[in-house]
Amino acid sequence: MKQGKKSLSQQTADRIYNMIVKEHVYQPGDQLPNEMILSKQLGISRTTLRDAVRMLTLQGVLEVHRGKGTFVSSEEAVLGNYGLDNFDRIRVKLKDLYELRLLFEPQVVALACRRATDDEIEAIYKQGQIVVDTIKKGKPWTKADQEFHRLIITAAHNDFMSHLVPLINHAIDESVIIGSSKESLYQNTVQDHALIMEFLKLRDEQGAKYAMEIHIHHAIHTLELNKNGEAIF
Repeated sequence: MKQGKKSLSQQTADRIYNMIVKEHVYQPGDQLPNEMILSKQLGISRTTLRDAVRMLTLQGVLEVHRGKGTFVSSEEAVLGNYGLDNFDRIRVKLKDLYELRLLFEPQVVALACRRATDDEIEAIYKQGQIVVDTIKKGKPWTKADQEFHRLIITAAHNDFMSHLVPLINHAIDESVIIGSSKESLYQNTVQDHALIMEFLKLRDEQGAKYAMEIHIHHAIHTLELNKNGEAIF
C-alpha cells in the first residue's frame, strides 16, 4: 500500500496513542478529558479530535461510553497490538463491509425504482443535493451521505433491509477515516450519486443497479480495499 502523508486526524490518533503507551499520561481504564479540554490541549479542532477518537475506538484502543465519556481500553493486549503506521485491521473489516454492500445495495436500489412513491424519489433527490452542497462547503458529510442511502433503503419497502442501515453507516464512517485520497472519494460520491438519482427518477431498475455497483466499486478502488490484487466480485 502506498504510504501518503498522514491526515491531521491520523497524526492526532498517533499522538493520543503515544500519550497512552509511551508517555503513560493515561493508563488502561482511565477516562480522557472531555472533548473541549482535550482538543484545546492538543491544539486541534473538535472535529479532528472526534475523527481521531473514532480511529482509536475502531482499533480497540479507546472505548466510548455514552453519557459517561471516552476511556482507555482496559485490555493492555489490545494497546500493544495497535499499529501506528497502518490501518490494515480496519481495512479488513471495511473490505468485508463493502462485500456485503455489493451483495444487497444494488438490489435495494432496483427495488426502490419499482416501489418508491414519487415523494420518496423526490426526497432522495433532495438529499443527494444536500450531500453535494455539504461536500462543496467543506463540511463533514458522512451523516448526509448516510441519510441518502437510508432513504433509498426505505423506498425499497422491505422491513428486513432497513436493519442493514447500521452496516452502511459504519462503512461510510470508516471510509472517511482511512481515505488517503479524500478528494477522489468526494468526486466519486458526487458523480455516482447523480447517476443513481438519474436512474431512480427514470424508474430504470437495471440502470440504477449498475450505478450503485459502480458507486461501491469506486469506493473499493479509492480505499485500496483490493490492494492485494484480489478482486471483490
